[in-house]
Amino acid sequence: MSKKVAIAGMGWLGLSLARHLKTLGYKVKGSVTSEEKAEALRKSGFQAITIVVTEGGVSGPVELLLEDADYLVIMIPPGLRRHSGADHVLKMSYLLSEVERSSVENVILVSSTSVYGDKQGKVTEREIPRPETQAGKQLLQVEQLFFTSEKIKTTIVRFGGLFGGSRQPVRYLAGRTDLSNGDAPVNLIHRSDCIGILTEIIKQQAFGHIFNAVLPSHPSKREYYVKVASQLDMVPPQYSAGNSEEMFKQVDSVNISEVLKYTFKHNL
Repeated sequence: MSKKVAIAGMGWLGLSLARHLKTLGYKVKGSVTSEEKAEALRKSGFQAITIVVTEGGVSGPVELLLEDADYLVIMIPPGLRRHSGADHVLKMSYLLSEVERSSVENVILVSSTSVYGDKQGKVTEREIPRPETQAGKQLLQVEQLFFTSEKIKTTIVRFGGLFGGSRQPVRYLAGRTDLSNGDAPVNLIHRSDCIGILTEIIKQQAFGHIFNAVLPSHPSKREYYVKVASQLDMVPPQYSAGNSEEMFKQVDSVNISEVLKYTFKHNL
């Protein structure tokens, strides 16, 4: 079995994936955006390469990242905060060109459930995304760029909101009042399940698919965040009264169970 994995973006999730794959016998290398981060990773035993993807192109020895890699996992943060004006599609088109010039054949592109719009309600991979935000529209364009490339075989993984370790979304909500959308279902996934799903895609050679990677339980934001805040001894957030006619998206998956036969480790 091929055992060489390159990870473009070895951050909070990418580094955890790298550590896990290493325990399974994979040879892992990855990219970060500064030499300081790269040096820290090298001291931890990883081959780390400094690469920056911008609207002007790809800087750094990207060929070293892609060389001899059997699989490439792309988890580069899009940097699409509200009104940032960033052109994520242009940046990723430069990266795609580099990948297509390399010997890499199998790619996992990490995307987001923001490609679906709230007005779509309940969705699975069988629904065509109709993004409502500029960020969602750009992410969908990037998905299409990679998925339709004739030189690589891409699997797209649309993660919901990430939590795990020190990352817990309720920390940003604790003590706040008059929050909206309290009746909206949460679409979350724990880091350990992210790693489990990405690992299974590689192990099972499940390329050419789209996966909505979201926990199957969807309590309301009001129910979930109030409960978690209490468990962490934080002041629970308060939500305003909802409108019964409001529509919210709930992201589910058919492919996680049908294609990967994956069983989630966490439940909300």
